[in-house]
Amino acid sequence: MGVQKMGLILAFFGFLFFDGLLLSSAYNVHHYSFILRETNFTRLCTTKSMFTVNHQWPGPAIHVRKGDRAFVNVHNEGDYGVTIHWHGVRQPRNPWSDGPENITQCPIKPGKNFTYEVIFSTEEGTLWWHAHSDWSRATIHGAIVILPQRGSAYPFPKPYAEHVLILAEWFNGDVKELIDNATATGADPTVSDGYAINGQLGFPNNCSSDTSYRLSVVPGKTYLLRLVNAVMNEEMFFGIAKHNLTVVAQDGAYIKPLTTSYIMITPGQTMDILLTANQAASYYYIAATPFFDSGAPFDSTNTSAILQYTGTYTPPTSPAYPTLPNVTDVDAADNFTTRIRALASREHPVDVPKNITKQIVITVSVNQILCANASCGGPDGNRLSASLNNISFSTPKIDILQAYYKALSGVFDRDFPAKPPYVFNYTGDVGNNTLYPHVATKAHIIKYGESVEIVYQGTNVGNAENHPLHLHGFSFYLVGTGYGNWDPANSTTYNLADPPEVNTIGVPKNGWAVIRFVADNPGTLSFSLLLSLLSPTIIYIYIYIYIYMFVYGLRMIWGCFAGVWFMHCHLERHASWGMDTVLIVLNGPTKETSIRPPPANLPTCS
Repeated sequence: MGVQKMGLILAFFGFLFFDGLLLSSAYNVHHYSFILRETNFTRLCTTKSMFTVNHQWPGPAIHVRKGDRAFVNVHNEGDYGVTIHWHGVRQPRNPWSDGPENITQCPIKPGKNFTYEVIFSTEEGTLWWHAHSDWSRATIHGAIVILPQRGSAYPFPKPYAEHVLILAEWFNGDVKELIDNATATGADPTVSDGYAINGQLGFPNNCSSDTSYRLSVVPGKTYLLRLVNAVMNEEMFFGIAKHNLTVVAQDGAYIKPLTTSYIMITPGQTMDILLTANQAASYYYIAATPFFDSGAPFDSTNTSAILQYTGTYTPPTSPAYPTLPNVTDVDAADNFTTRIRALASREHPVDVPKNITKQIVITVSVNQILCANASCGGPDGNRLSASLNNISFSTPKIDILQAYYKALSGVFDRDFPAKPPYVFNYTGDVGNNTLYPHVATKAHIIKYGESVEIVYQGTNVGNAENHPLHLHGFSFYLVGTGYGNWDPANSTTYNLADPPEVNTIGVPKNGWAVIRFVADNPGTLSFSLLLSLLSPTIIYIYIYIYIYMFVYGLRMIWGCFAGVWFMHCHLERHASWGMDTVLIVLNGPTKETSIRPPPANLPTCS
């Protein structure tokens, strides 16, 4: 065997060895066991059985560091199938463990289990996990805490302690029966009966004051509050009486510190907040109230917890309650959200795509589907629906990722349009020209490496309201928002210097929002992240072998597959009505830019 061939073989095996060493040394591994089963809970003077993880509501928190990996074995001991989604985790090359039911996997059947491999990469801060089947996320959800890498620090003084706060909704009835009945009749689902902070509804709700969640603080100390909005159908205002809040991160990415007396957070979003216990030792209410500027029904109740100072003092009979904006106060919501800017520091840079190679314009609407003889429970006897680009998504029986990977026909179409099928005055007097959508299962194909801009255009069709849009598999930059109809001239107002990097954004009622990202998933961890996780010796050897292989043309063909990523409204009733679609990002030219093979124990679709 020639020296050159021997060199190539050694380089190849060296590459495999060090690639494996790289992967094994680049992260710490964490293991969790989630047991899904029914558990009794009593709230609002009502006892009922709820589908939960490990008997907890909210469920257990996952704790990792930036770049780590978690294996979560989910055992389904419930009565129906379920999946788990790791909200905001990019999952490089790994849509198999992303979780949306019948999009990237079929549900885990009762009596079965599936181990998710959750791959963390660039995320740092707070994210969350939740069920992604029907409305089961109402009771199956929990926080993901992503600490900085060892040797790194927060871009702010280290807090004295950290606490997770999860906003959620309580339904007196069975949540699955609620959505099943609404789906069967075509009517609007029954609204929740209350909101909760860490599973407790608190004052002023019935049978709730004595069980309020209590957050104990030491006078003079600063705390990091990790806030998750797991609410199903309402955006929320949040505040603490007589205390300012300093927001330092959103959706697992740092922002410029924003000091405020209240925040507005949409379903799906997370925020990291610094709180300094700088008031007189006492009790203070922590409260959350809905923000809902729409004519649709909603839960108008409030929830609260208690901030309780340590020390010796006489507790007040009536603690101070925060002053939060009115439920329809759009100006207050905008005043908060429009001030959010990425940290954009040397250690936490932004990289906003400037030269867009792929633009998608999507109208976002609430619609109706005609029912024979006006036999449904929605407006005018029709069925309530929702759409993106006038297409109401129909969830298939076989997951789209598997169908694409195995080239199964008849599961979905690849022609989701890159622009609205009709051009009209989207936020004006729309009439009925787009009231009735086309029901279909469609996806949109994007080439690997494209610089993508998506314009979300809210419409006045049906019932206009804010829409929190979430894209799986990516963090993206929110570069612009506004009211009225988006126009290319609006791009002159884009923030390309320090836009927030997020995974869920609110499209304003009768307005628009624009996001940008690079379609690099399937892909690998960013090179800068890998370098930060490796020792110098391994870096030099890895680079040497990689260059050696490149020079001698040692390449492999990794197939022509792709990553499948769900995009949907995070108001659960809108997602149930079809305000969803799928983006399919084609493979890149190498193994490191291509989808990983499916796991051996992927749930079956039969």
